[in-house]
Amino acid sequence: MSAKFEIFLSKNNEFYFRLKAGNGQIILGSEGYTTKANCQNGIKSVKTHSQDSKYFEKKVTSNDKFSFNLKASNGQVIGTSQTYTSEQSRDAGIASVTHNAPDATVVDLTVEA
Repeated sequence: MSAKFEIFLSKNNEFYFRLKAGNGQIILGSEGYTTKANCQNGIKSVKTHSQDSKYFEKKVTSNDKFSFNLKASNGQVIGTSQTYTSEQSRDAGIASVTHNAPDATVVDLTVEA
């Protein structure tokens, strides 16, 4: 299975995307968007910005867990990772986003089958 972005609608009627690796694990999630078009633009931004390490913000939580944000050129967060137990796991998550995002397909889960 190859990596994919999934667009979905939440209970608060906002659109979100998540990037899933080939194994089905979620490696990046978005903020809420008021329109599907804005959500799709967020995906395009991830595909672009994930290719430059300067857009990844590595974070450490107060309880010594690790995460990262992917930011756009303007500093706005376009994607957030899960929480990891080690720096190495977090860095592997960043590598996974960098590797998977550019060629990931987009699956729109808001479209009726």
